[in-house]
Amino acid sequence: MKSLHLGVIYLLSILPLLAESGATTLNDDVLGLIVFKAGVEDPRSKLASWNEDDVDPCNWAGVRCDAKSNRVTELALDGFALSGRLGRGLLWLQFLETLSLSMNNFSGSLSPDLLRLESLRTLDLSANHLSGTIPDGFFGQCRSIRDISLAENSISGKIPPDVGSCSTLVSLNLSSNQLSGSLPSEIWSLNALRSLDLSDNSLVGEIPAGISRMFNLRMISFRGNRLTGQLPNDTGDCMLLKSLDVGENQLSGDLPYSMRNLSTCSYLSLSSNSFSGELPAWIGEMNGLETLDLSGNMFSGGFPGSLSNLQLLKVLKLSDNSFSGGMPDSLAACRSLLDVDLSRNTLTGNLPSWVFESGFTQILLSGNKFSGPIAIPPVTDSTLQVLDLSGNPFSGKFPNEVSNLRSLEFLNLSFHSLSGPIPASVGELKSLQVLDVSGNRLSGSIPLEVGLAASLREMRLERNSLTGDIPIQIGSCSSLAYLDLSQNNLTGPIPETLANLTNLQVVDFSRNQLSGTIPKQLADLPHLLSFNISHNQLSGDLPAGSFFNKIPPSSVTDNPGLCGSVVNLSCPGVLPKPIVLNPNSSSGDSSSNPVLSPSNLGHKKIILSISALIAIGAAAVIALGVITITVLNLRVRASTSNSAAGLALSDGYLSHSPATDANSGKLVMFAGGDPEFSAGAHAVLNKDCELGRGGFGSVYKTVLRDGRSVAIKKLTVSSLVKSQDDFEKEVKRLGKVQHPNLVALEGYYWTPSLQLLIYEFVPGGSLYNHLHECSASDTLSWQVRFDIILGIARSLAHLHHLKIIHYNIKSSNVILDGSGEAKVGDYGLAKLLPMLDRYVLSSKIQSALGYMAPEFACRTVKITEKCDVYGFGVLVLEILTGKRPVEYMEDDVVLLCDMVREALEEGRVEECMDGRLCGKFPLEETIPVIKLGLICTSQHGCLTLSALLEMRRTEGLESDEQEILMKFLPWNSANGGGFPFLLTIFHVRLELGFPFTRFLNCETLLKLHIIAYHFDVILFTAKHGFKEAGRAAIVFSREDKEGRASQDLGQQQTHRLHPVDFHSFFFSSVQSPKHLIMCVGTASLSNPTPHMESLQYKRREYS
Repeated sequence: MKSLHLGVIYLLSILPLLAESGATTLNDDVLGLIVFKAGVEDPRSKLASWNEDDVDPCNWAGVRCDAKSNRVTELALDGFALSGRLGRGLLWLQFLETLSLSMNNFSGSLSPDLLRLESLRTLDLSANHLSGTIPDGFFGQCRSIRDISLAENSISGKIPPDVGSCSTLVSLNLSSNQLSGSLPSEIWSLNALRSLDLSDNSLVGEIPAGISRMFNLRMISFRGNRLTGQLPNDTGDCMLLKSLDVGENQLSGDLPYSMRNLSTCSYLSLSSNSFSGELPAWIGEMNGLETLDLSGNMFSGGFPGSLSNLQLLKVLKLSDNSFSGGMPDSLAACRSLLDVDLSRNTLTGNLPSWVFESGFTQILLSGNKFSGPIAIPPVTDSTLQVLDLSGNPFSGKFPNEVSNLRSLEFLNLSFHSLSGPIPASVGELKSLQVLDVSGNRLSGSIPLEVGLAASLREMRLERNSLTGDIPIQIGSCSSLAYLDLSQNNLTGPIPETLANLTNLQVVDFSRNQLSGTIPKQLADLPHLLSFNISHNQLSGDLPAGSFFNKIPPSSVTDNPGLCGSVVNLSCPGVLPKPIVLNPNSSSGDSSSNPVLSPSNLGHKKIILSISALIAIGAAAVIALGVITITVLNLRVRASTSNSAAGLALSDGYLSHSPATDANSGKLVMFAGGDPEFSAGAHAVLNKDCELGRGGFGSVYKTVLRDGRSVAIKKLTVSSLVKSQDDFEKEVKRLGKVQHPNLVALEGYYWTPSLQLLIYEFVPGGSLYNHLHECSASDTLSWQVRFDIILGIARSLAHLHHLKIIHYNIKSSNVILDGSGEAKVGDYGLAKLLPMLDRYVLSSKIQSALGYMAPEFACRTVKITEKCDVYGFGVLVLEILTGKRPVEYMEDDVVLLCDMVREALEEGRVEECMDGRLCGKFPLEETIPVIKLGLICTSQHGCLTLSALLEMRRTEGLESDEQEILMKFLPWNSANGGGFPFLLTIFHVRLELGFPFTRFLNCETLLKLHIIAYHFDVILFTAKHGFKEAGRAAIVFSREDKEGRASQDLGQQQTHRLHPVDFHSFFFSSVQSPKHLIMCVGTASLSNPTPHMESLQYKRREYS
């Protein structure tokens, strides 16, 4: 590689000579490609054919040339696994028309000169690791470029306005990046554009008007952003539009009337927004539609008859709205329709027979109010593959005609009121993979013919009244992975044929009347994850095997005959050695023992009888108590288990849709797709999987079937949780919160008695464990601690920007990932409780009172972001000191903030730091961070800082209203050696109604938006009675750092302030509520590094 670099330097040095001599042995193309190769890593040697000795690059891998000029026109290195940065060597390829480097590992920022290549038509850098912002002027250099794709990178920042200058651009794809800011209106100037994809970014604001100017537009996608407002009224004026996707945003309002003009549009997705109103009748005029997705909105009313005009419609998704009325007959006229999803609306009436006769392949109607019997006509050519009718109040028998649906792969009839037996005709469904009839009133035995369904992968028959034995024919369902027969009245043994089901992962036979022993062959099942046989009449030992050796006790409880180490009961043949009370009594003479002599025997019998009666009575009382407690526990467990049973697997097909029945559950994953847990609710909520407990609930770890771990929080304050609609609305809002320092919320599960939140799993353990439970050798370094503080500050600033209050900030809610990065969890949970978003209900909810601001202990104080700032301040001090927020002494309680404040005021700074650091920290860097913690934990509650703090009237300053904006940002001194301090941005609005403004020049202060943290001196002290006296002010300037007390504001001892005289200012409060201190850093803008020796925390009072 070194020789290659030398060769490149040599080539660059002789290039002018070669040009002057007219040499043809080396052209710009060869030089550019060799320079490009020198800057990349090629682990697969894909560029081995690129040889600097070869003057003809046209045969090199990925290179194409023009046949006439022999110059390089195309460089296509897609999927070569190359890494490195995009070097300037590409700029030598002056005849390059196509540059395609997708699906590699290139990193760094975009070169601002790439579009200078005059011949370049196509630029594809998608699926790399590019970062940074789009350079200024990048699009302004467009010459003849037609296609640009920067998708699937990590490019951030705003879309520059000069994007509108690429007048030749036909396709622009910036999807799956980290772009932010609003959509520039200049983008509508791209008159030649046919495809625009900005999906999966973080764009905000409204979609600007003017889209009609893009009269050539065929495809547009804004999916997965945070756009607000309504669709522009001129949206429908793009008459050539074939695909419009604005799903997963925050758009609202009615659909613009102009959309009726989109007669050629084949794909329309407005899903997961807040559009409202009725479905307009003009939707039938969009007769080119093939896919219509309006799911996850707020549409209401019935369905217009004009839907029958959509003769090309193949996919219709209207789920998760508030549509009412019956099943629209107009859909029967849509002859191309295959996929219909109307689930989770309020549709009523009977199920029409045409549903089974119209050539559909998928019908999803779960979570509605359809009723009556399920009548399947005698069809012979049904194409239906997926039928989900769960969660409707259907009644009658399980339809025997289900066998007519020969192509059926997924059948969900759960949570109805179906009765009677399961028909044997189920076995005729040779393609059936999922059968779910749980939560009905089915009776009779499980049909033997079920063994004929060889493709069956999931069978759920739980919560019925089935009787008889488990048929041995189930062992013929060779694909079966999930089997749930729990909560029935099944009897007999567990069939040995289950051992034939080598794909079996989850088995639940709990709450039946099974008897006999557990077949030993089940120990050989290779993929078994959960096996629940609790609450039966099974006996004998558990099979010996890796799974059964560590099976949770809760999975085998309440089987009186089971024995072994798991149930802590010895099996027959392994009896304990009997205890001999008097080993000599059998051979000795009873008369030799005075206690056993005939004269004392009768008296002793009476005493033994009384003692025996007392012992028996005591044992009976204890046994009765144990039985009572056990029964109560079992009832509680049964309730929880029943509520959570809906959290079972789907194994990658369709998620089990929610039911309207109170006992059913609703599982939603925000990323879409199907919930694929490796075990059901019984395994998920197993105590062996518990990670920890907090004020809002317990956290469990589970594994998805794709091998990814997630954390599940079971809320233990169910009685305080809002209604389902409010709960889901708030959880979905939290699910959209994305920040590198926040634990991502990935989904949720709901029943009235059980709520689960599904988070990403962060493996590094809690900050609490790292601070208080690790050894001295594993203690966190100073740099790591500061990075943690900075990460927490950024996460809180992000939450407060979104108007979300954490409320429960503490070290156990901060998790460290594998690289030591802090991630804050449990944010926003206060909103899930009906009154907690307004008033504090109980100190028990905030489990660590040391983090609670004193004023919030009162129930009448409104919850604001101030409680987070106080908790953050305590957390800062906890991280620095390694001590808990509250220390309970023998006869005293010590608050950490008070202890640190006292030590700092007395100059004992080193005592404020964790002793396990052994002094390995720069003192001048720790002091400002300590002060930040003290300011945030000010005892004067009304002066506690927050992201948006509306300060109450302070005593003696009744007319003052001050608004402070606080964020935390990294900062480095101009000298390059500075430490990245936490900064605070304050916006101060002062309305002082007294002459003091003449000298403080508050109008000047109003204009200051100054990055602040450092401060040198106290600006002024306002004491009680300040308004009346109007004169007690101390002003320090840069020239007068010691300060001079002024009893008369008219004296000329004070100095008028000006923005250039200082670069920072900030508020804090002292312990006494009668004082307000304003601290000002006096370092000049020309020399922003403050004097560290002046950073001494002092509190002065002036008379």
